[in-house]
Amino acid sequence: MAEIGQNIQKAKSLLEQGELVAIPTETVYGLAGNALDAQAVSKIFETKNRPSFDPLIIHVGKIEQVSKYVKSLPEELKKLAEKYWPGPLTLLLPKKDIVPDLVTSGLDQVAIRIPNHPLTQGLLGQLDFPLAAPSANPFGYISPTKAKHVNDQLGDKLAYILDGGECQVGLESTIIGMEEGEIVIYRLGGMDVAEVESVVGPVKVLSHSSSNPKTPGMLKSHYAPRKPFVLGNLDTLVEEYEQKGEDYGVLSFEKSFPGLSADRQVVLSQKGDFKEAAQKLFGALRDLDEAKVSVILAELLPEESLGRAINDRLRRAAAQ
Repeated sequence: MAEIGQNIQKAKSLLEQGELVAIPTETVYGLAGNALDAQAVSKIFETKNRPSFDPLIIHVGKIEQVSKYVKSLPEELKKLAEKYWPGPLTLLLPKKDIVPDLVTSGLDQVAIRIPNHPLTQGLLGQLDFPLAAPSANPFGYISPTKAKHVNDQLGDKLAYILDGGECQVGLESTIIGMEEGEIVIYRLGGMDVAEVESVVGPVKVLSHSSSNPKTPGMLKSHYAPRKPFVLGNLDTLVEEYEQKGEDYGVLSFEKSFPGLSADRQVVLSQKGDFKEAAQKLFGALRDLDEAKVSVILAELLPEESLGRAINDRLRRAAAQ
């Protein structure tokens, strides 16, 4: 398994040698490599077993560094960056040739963000290259929100995991770009749509694409547990699977099921708090996937605030 620690100098040295290091962010843990080194980027795809047509996000430490890697930053998107960076916001911008095509899957735009985590900020401040860092999990599996999650899934393929504790947001970043003068949200994530619209006015929200996505995280079947995952009305589903006599697990928003043992159910937020639910989502999926159940039953949350982004992940988990 990988060594886990908080040694920024060790992480820096490994990254400069073309190795991969897991890094903490406020959203999820990232599997990081030198974004300007095509060999390091290839290692990311190989380690994650990730399709090469799914682009990567690059991470920088300061807004002033963005111009090294992109040709332009439209004024509306700059307003978002100035207000919400560092944070769970990724911007899709026209890339400069310095960014390898492998990072963007041959597309002419690159996804870029500034993560809000002191350890990773400290690391980025000492590097003279950006980090490509998709979530540190095997492709299509649940994103990690603790160093232990990374070690459990990829520990035998990594030299080092920078341990920054549990991720505070727990959902990937919101990805935003522009098309024909209109601001577009390509992936719902850790930022509420209302937060975006408070700065730039009405935006267009795209549903996920099923192939050849323009941006990271847009493949339909994604974030999937290995066990069958069924979305619907939980009362109806529980009754149905009780009658079948199956060992089922339950993932609910607020409601608990008294007849079900604690190891077979996870309540995302008993007080109906969307932020708490978002932070717990991937850990809950992982816990139920490892529990002694044959199928996971789940429900959608109200389509408001971060509930929209959580539902997006739940639908993809069900699209196996």
